[in-house]
Amino acid sequence: MLKQPGLFDPPEPSLLDRPLALLDLETTGTGPTRDRIIEIGLVLCNQGRQEQQWSSLVNPQTPVSDFIADYTGISNTMLETAPLFADIAPKLARLLEGRLLVAHNARFDYSFLQQEFDRCGQRFQAPVLCTVRLSRKLFPKERRHSLDAVIARHDLNCPARHRALGDALVLAEFLAHLRRNVNVTDLNRAIEAQPGADSAPFAR
Repeated sequence: MLKQPGLFDPPEPSLLDRPLALLDLETTGTGPTRDRIIEIGLVLCNQGRQEQQWSSLVNPQTPVSDFIADYTGISNTMLETAPLFADIAPKLARLLEGRLLVAHNARFDYSFLQQEFDRCGQRFQAPVLCTVRLSRKLFPKERRHSLDAVIARHDLNCPARHRALGDALVLAEFLAHLRRNVNVTDLNRAIEAQPGADSAPFAR
């Protein structure tokens, strides 16, 4: 008996089922070559489930401006006793290894990570998925795709906006929302549209 095409085929796996590292950074400014990371927030997921949360303040070895302190709530006093990036780099590298790095405006976060690892004499490279680009691809009729716009549009919860772990947790909620409400084929196509984002391994 010939099988009807597609009748008993298993459901298409989501490209979000792979190991993910949802990342957000707070920094002293917007230029990765001159500015420094002051906080890292990370949510590790696999098969759509959260595995671990991790965050750390980072001593930037340079003063934080009043604007950044007001924006993030992170003061110079809080950073005085924080570890240097070099102190946490080995652990961060282990946490990110073998995972698809997910960030909102990912070029920003990725560039800062590369610069900080480079200062430590380490090479950093990872497949990346940008949730700004993902939002634009899935919701092309919407004009705004900032994290604030995404939070408002999809009614996401963010109790600690502009803190690294709080914003990383918003990304976790956003991806969970997409998994529930977007057809898996459409979601996979939107991910595949970002070069390299579909190349991270499923196994870990």
